[in-house]
Amino acid sequence: MRIRLALALLPLLIGGCVAKAVVGVATAPVRVAGKAIDWTTTSRDEADRNAGRKARKAQKQCRKQPEDCRVEQRLVPRD
Repeated sequence: MRIRLALALLPLLIGGCVAKAVVGVATAPVRVAGKAIDWTTTSRDEADRNAGRKARKAQKQCRKQPEDCRVEQRLVPRD
């Protein structure tokens, strides 16, 4: 009796797993494309952080060797 009940409920329990697997397979290309776009583009936050890091590095360099820098709106090392 218990075996019959377990066998009767088995398709209902497995059905959810199969549906979840199908959804996972169907959305995988979208997730992969989204991750690739994230890797290839720079967010505004990242750009700001990188610009700040570059400016601090330039200021530090200008403090060490002021003759190699020009003064404009901000300190920028000469090329």
